[in-house]
Amino acid sequence: MAVHEHTHRHPGFRFPSLRRDGTTSAAGETTATATATRAYVFAGLRLLTGFVFLWAFLDKTFGLGYATGSGKGWIDGGSPTKGFLGGVAAGPMESTFHAWAGAAWADWLFMLGLLGIGLALVSGIALRLAAVAGTAMMALMWIAEWPPAKHLSDGSASMSTNPFADYHLIYAIVLIALAVAGAGVTWGLGKAWARLPFVSRNRWLL
Repeated sequence: MAVHEHTHRHPGFRFPSLRRDGTTSAAGETTATATATRAYVFAGLRLLTGFVFLWAFLDKTFGLGYATGSGKGWIDGGSPTKGFLGGVAAGPMESTFHAWAGAAWADWLFMLGLLGIGLALVSGIALRLAAVAGTAMMALMWIAEWPPAKHLSDGSASMSTNPFADYHLIYAIVLIALAVAGAGVTWGLGKAWARLPFVSRNRWLL
């Protein structure tokens, strides 16, 4: 009789499956929440980084009185590159940067780069192009400041705080991460941009 009673213990086997379903549901909700949070974090980072580039463009163009003094903007005849490149005092491209300083083509490339990267980041479109252009710009600026140097060409201390990692490197990594993460979809036009026929045919435009 006791042996036959064992065959009626089916209800007891439901509890593990119920717990598994609950765990699966909770895990799914946690994953969804983490995914959404990550998307918002990347979107916020994208907008802030975009504002950095756009503000630099606006300040250098109109001389808003921050990094560029009033009346010294690009529209006032000032050069966005002359001061920075002319002041390069270390590194293997010092003389090259001095030759480029204030050149019209250098001013236009630099300013269009700031504007294009800033607009791409704020709108959430063409993040791959922005990452390539921004990384190239940051690399050149890193070389111009040349963090590995302990001393400038005149022998004075460079005041470099790190021989490799500086904010130019950080910006480049951020740009690449935003492009890889597809950060233009949240709070941006990335999804609509990706659906355009010419973008669908040329994925490097994403």
